Amino acid sequence: MAETLNPSFDPAVIENGRRLFAQQCNFMLGVLELAQMPNADVPEITFAGRSNVGKSSLINALTNRKDLARTSVTPGRTQEINFFDLGRRLTLTDLPGYGFAQAPKDKVEIWTDFIRKYLKGRPNLRRALVLIDSRHGLKDTDREIMKLMDDSAVNYQIVMTKADKVKPGPLAQTKAAIQKELAEHVAAHPEILVTSSFDGFGIPEVRAAMTELALPG
Repeated sequence: MAETLNPSFDPAVIENGRRLFAQQCNFMLGVLELAQMPNADVPEITFAGRSNVGKSSLINALTNRKDLARTSVTPGRTQEINFFDLGRRLTLTDLPGYGFAQAPKDKVEIWTDFIRKYLKGRPNLRRALVLIDSRHGLKDTDREIMKLMDDSAVNYQIVMTKADKVKPGPLAQTKAAIQKELAEHVAAHPEILVTSSFDGFGIPEVRAAMTELALPG
């Protein structure tokens, strides 16, 4: 897989990322209301993406854990925001997967309002990682969440997942198409990260990007 798919980082930053994510990462809690959220005293990065885009797999790959993200996921709790503590230097949050066509409209509206309040009202939220399946590119549901983040003035960065399932040529074309569309979004980070949780491609680069947002070690 072509290394040029990802931006280059200084080797020292890559190493800092490895050290950050070598620390213990623990599930904190899942919240259904803003009042339940933990103190906003540590920089926070949130993961957003369609259902089955690979959020759990990416979080587990970043933290070198096999089941960290899944430990908080139980049937009937799909509306929770799940919080994870990474060495008291960074908080990771996992948003509910979006794009459920079968979800009742009223539940979608409640979820959207909850997420909007979270995005606008979380003072320590440094960045959102919006995960996009490399096989499919941007979907309308992705565009909706990107617009929500634009409106909420939340800096977000696209992370393409499941890159191992796409040949290099089509993968580069999909990335270019997403890159072109990002120019229309005011809150979007200009660099796209391409990953595969299966073979580890791009994981060091994601860690490096997140390290620059964490508290100093």
